[in-house]
Amino acid sequence: MATERRAFTIHELYDLPAAVDLMTAARALHMGRTTACKLTRSGQFPCRLLRHGGTYRVATAELLELLGVPLPAGGASARVEST
Repeated sequence: MATERRAFTIHELYDLPAAVDLMTAARALHMGRTTACKLTRSGQFPCRLLRHGGTYRVATAELLELLGVPLPAGGASARVEST
């Protein structure tokens, strides 16, 4: 039984590590596992994929850029105070 996953909030996006796994990136882009895997196999995933062993990682900065979410002002340690 599949469970529905909600979209990331802006706070959650800013809390992501420097690189995330393929399924986390897919969730941020609001796409399912099947679509993410299909796009990966065809070389059409919308972000650059970093291969690490048998897994793929996506740079969070690229993911935020694709989503149109600005990087926090003041560097990585800055936080969004309110939405």
